[in-house]
Amino acid sequence: MSKSKTSSKPATGTSKAAKSRLGPATMGCDLLVQALEHAGVDTIFAYPGGASMMLHQSLTRSKKIRTILPRHEQGGAFMAEGYARATGKVGVVMATSGPGATNLVTGIADAYMDSVPMVAITGQVPTTAIGRGAFQETDVFGVTLPIVKHSYLVMHPGDIPRIVAEAFHIATTGRPGPVVIDIPKDVQKATAQVTWPAQMDIPGFHRPPAPDEVALHEILGLIEKAERPVLYVGGGIITSGAEADLLKFARATGIPVTTTLMGVGCFPENDPQSLKWLGMHGTVYANYAVDDSDLLLAFGVRFDDRVTGKVSEFAKKATIVHIDIDASELNKNKVVHLPVLADVRLALKNLNQLLSKRSHSHLPKRFQKWREKIEGWRKKYPFSYTNIPGRIMPQQVIQELCELTQGEAIITTGVGQHQMWAGQFYDFHHPRSFLTSAGLGAMGYGYPAAVGAKVACPDREVIDIDGDGSFLMNVQELATAMAENIPAKAIIINNQYLGMVVQWEDRFFSSNRGHTFLGDPKDTQKIFPDYLPICQGFGVPAERITKPEEVRPALQRLLASKTAYVLDVMVPYTEHVLPMIPAGGTVKDIILEPMQLGDAPLQSEVPG
Repeated sequence: MSKSKTSSKPATGTSKAAKSRLGPATMGCDLLVQALEHAGVDTIFAYPGGASMMLHQSLTRSKKIRTILPRHEQGGAFMAEGYARATGKVGVVMATSGPGATNLVTGIADAYMDSVPMVAITGQVPTTAIGRGAFQETDVFGVTLPIVKHSYLVMHPGDIPRIVAEAFHIATTGRPGPVVIDIPKDVQKATAQVTWPAQMDIPGFHRPPAPDEVALHEILGLIEKAERPVLYVGGGIITSGAEADLLKFARATGIPVTTTLMGVGCFPENDPQSLKWLGMHGTVYANYAVDDSDLLLAFGVRFDDRVTGKVSEFAKKATIVHIDIDASELNKNKVVHLPVLADVRLALKNLNQLLSKRSHSHLPKRFQKWREKIEGWRKKYPFSYTNIPGRIMPQQVIQELCELTQGEAIITTGVGQHQMWAGQFYDFHHPRSFLTSAGLGAMGYGYPAAVGAKVACPDREVIDIDGDGSFLMNVQELATAMAENIPAKAIIINNQYLGMVVQWEDRFFSSNRGHTFLGDPKDTQKIFPDYLPICQGFGVPAERITKPEEVRPALQRLLASKTAYVLDVMVPYTEHVLPMIPAGGTVKDIILEPMQLGDAPLQSEVPG
């Protein structure tokens, strides 16, 4: 739940002892930069304007903070997210008032939905002009209220060090998320003597209590009684850094593991116990396993509708345990049998300690038959596709990229079919390697997120797997990549259509096209837009391929590039992402590849 406040002037009557600790009078803009440096910020993505010029002037004097100029504020917000998700650190973005601030809103909402720690700083009109409809005035405090953990409207420069320290504490404590700091122009110019806060103690923003030991013993008791358990784990594992504890727990118990999209990489996908990810376009065997399970251990997840489908039918046979750091998520989407409020890392660590004190070596053997049943589903229903002679299939591109990078790259995506294929056909073995807009589903996320991730991880290969529709939404960030020497790569899965909507049109609307063709209606055979001259204008090397035999050499050239690089891959628009559980459906409604139909369950072409 969002909480916000306006800062007030400090109390008068400062004691002599306190005055002795005060620094020299400093302008608010300089105090902000000093506070960011105190918070350990090394990079900020910031687009200047009339209400934030003073802040940028101060940034030019910083020896510790690199300021990267995005070419659109939304791009800057997604860069900050990519930086944060690749590192676990707070991403910082800044914009001016009015349209600059409102252009950040989609990125702030995305960070809120996907629990990404971010601090968004906005310039504001002078305090005397607030509420008067001044030029470029927007109530960003009010606009962002439902999509932040906390908001600040700074009314006195002396509050800036405390507010910045609080903002970083709030953004990272408990379930991470975005915080907005709105700073009027006159506050930026005013001076103050300040003290620097030593530590944070903010009501409502404390770490949750240690997991209840009785509940942990009950979990182990449930495992002892279970015959068909499944671990269903999500982004909370990555956020808390619990991947090693999860692996140890899975090894000790022998329980198979499936993840959400946000949890991809928290458990190695080449591990025999991995079921990859579940849900609408997840693996058949993960969905079948959860449906048939008698114990579902839901750790760091939120029972998203793209995972559950029809909630009342999800894991209907199972006793469900839900561990989460956010109390509001417990029993919100799915009423469970055992809700546990805890940091999932600490809960797993304590479960592993309890396991070490009791004999549990029989558990992996006990679940052997269950794993063999799942293995049968895995062999029968792998991710697959049908080749069209002479055409590049999007799945082929991602498979070959995975082979060439050995699953070690950081992959970002836009939103749509390419996003699902990236999750299906690239195998992720490490956390913070798959960065995608999962909750909000924001097109245009992929390339700026790749830029942010590459800034954060310069020694890792960072590749955006994008669609032609999503890539165009923030294509201007190619300029940022080249100007700032950030070698983030992009692969455009180009089918000239809004692919995922076309798929739904084919499935549920008799293929009636509702404005989903992205090409030139006057010449449907022409590739439009032509990304090659667009990239040339930005100075970015680019090439287009149309034949299957061109895929691997082109990928090798992309990977060898020392600069940003764009590979435009032409694919058929008729290809669908399968398997697919229609919205609101169940595993009984799953749509499979034609070659998998055999003994498949009842199919349904009707949306839920």
